[in-house]
Amino acid sequence: MEIKRDLYLEKLVHKMDNGSIKVITGVRRCGKSYILNTIFYNYLKENGFDEDHIIKFSFDAADDLMKIGENLIELEAKKQKASYVKFMNYIASRIADSKKYVFLLDEIQKLECFESVLLSYLKKDNVDIYVTGSNSRFLSKDVITEFRGRGDEIHIFPLSFSEYCAFLNENSEQQLEKYMFFGGLPRVVLAKTDEDKMDYLRTQMQHTYLKDIVDRYELHKDNCIEELLSIIASGISGLTNPLKISNTFNAIKKMKISSELINKYISHFEDAFILNKAKRYDVKGKKYISTPYKIYFEDIGFRNVILDFRQVEYTHIMENIIYNELRYRGYNIDVGNVEIREKNSENKEIKKNLEVDFIANKGSKRYYIQSAYDIPNEEKWIQETKSFDNIKDSFKKIIIVNKKIVPHYTEKGYFILGLSEFLLNINSLEL
Repeated sequence: MEIKRDLYLEKLVHKMDNGSIKVITGVRRCGKSYILNTIFYNYLKENGFDEDHIIKFSFDAADDLMKIGENLIELEAKKQKASYVKFMNYIASRIADSKKYVFLLDEIQKLECFESVLLSYLKKDNVDIYVTGSNSRFLSKDVITEFRGRGDEIHIFPLSFSEYCAFLNENSEQQLEKYMFFGGLPRVVLAKTDEDKMDYLRTQMQHTYLKDIVDRYELHKDNCIEELLSIIASGISGLTNPLKISNTFNAIKKMKISSELINKYISHFEDAFILNKAKRYDVKGKKYISTPYKIYFEDIGFRNVILDFRQVEYTHIMENIIYNELRYRGYNIDVGNVEIREKNSENKEIKKNLEVDFIANKGSKRYYIQSAYDIPNEEKWIQETKSFDNIKDSFKKIIIVNKKIVPHYTEKGYFILGLSEFLLNINSLEL
């Protein structure tokens, strides 16, 4: 059964023949190779491309490497990369005419001098290039700079909830709960039992994600990155900064780690697409506030496995999932800060900062969004909407709650909808 990733197929099709190297990024195991080598490849064949003009090559496949006279076992034993000379000779033998050729190159970082090789092919009018890579260097955000401004990034996320449900052909509250617990890595969704899902996440976190970071930055096992991730995982959806994390780390782990080092490690996690930071934006002052900020995980399964599935706080998990869904839909996300003045019990005027969970921006569109797991009473309602009451612009204000309700507007014009409705309808913010 095929997992459909229609959003990414549309992006790949849209970027065809744009004169850039299409660089497919994303955390390891999120489905990059499958999207390129199966979904996009099948699209090309179904739309008239001759197979002889689709050059599909994986640099970690023994059969493909044999085509250029390389031996996978020998390369791995010697920790060598495939010869760019042998590869370019192979390409020369494949390009037989002036018609369009499409390169689908997987694990490109395993080729010598791949940046220069790809840039040389980009000069040819009849070549369109798509690449993926899966080590921490290639997954880093700075990979686009390697192509000297000629790279066009297509970022792949783990499965959204709508993709998850489409694959299972089932939409239920039970599936939403599983998604909030295990996340959306394709192999996790395919696993048959909960135990298999947990085992897979544990294995990937230990032997893929953390190992990549340790290897790339030449860290030692005593660098406490697991413990640091655990502290961050416990505090998702809360405002934080490196100094606050350092103090928490020292208090809980009884180990000293500087805020400077924590900031560096957070950057490593970001570069590997494990974590993402959401900056604060002063709505009234129309400026960014550098610190504190919020941290979310690229996949909620990462957060839960780091805590060994013991600290399941659905309020925070729901907020992380909404954040990821908004990014999946192409929005730039900030955390809103609304400064107000009000009188205290002594009738003195004081400043107070109210929070908007998310400000979602895309082009001329902007949405203010609150994530509210439950609103059981009037007091909670006032708390959730007070920041909205103090924003005077006309952009849409939305409250997402964790229950099935009929989407509707309040008397003040605030739009309310349930989490499932939000996640399953890509146009839900525009209802």
